[in-house]
Amino acid sequence: MSQLVYSSKINKIRSFALILIFSGIVLMYVGLLFKKTEWVMLIFFILGIIAIVLSTVVYLWIGMLSTRAVPIICPSCEKPTKMLGRVDACMHCKQPLTLDKALEGKEFDEKYNTRKYQKELKEKQNNKSK
Repeated sequence: MSQLVYSSKINKIRSFALILIFSGIVLMYVGLLFKKTEWVMLIFFILGIIAIVLSTVVYLWIGMLSTRAVPIICPSCEKPTKMLGRVDACMHCKQPLTLDKALEGKEFDEKYNTRKYQKELKEKQNNKSK
């Protein structure tokens, strides 16, 4: 049975922004292939610039989000990492992490961070208390 490898949310978003940068550069290089038809070259250049600007926005957004992340020390590798949401993974060793005592010992699932799951959990608690 293969072991699941988790990735931290911050690293996933940073990787997406990096892919946007490289795709923007590739789009602009593809535009150079169409030097004879200037309007096609211009379209590829504009698409490339949009991808690079979008990656800048994503990097800015994740940087702001990273400042609000909870800094913790990973219990496995003992390196500092940041946590977003109720469950996340270590940036270094990919160890599943949680600060929520109710989720300790449960199987790691990113659905614990969704509002839908939190709403369902709240409804279950309200039904039990009645």
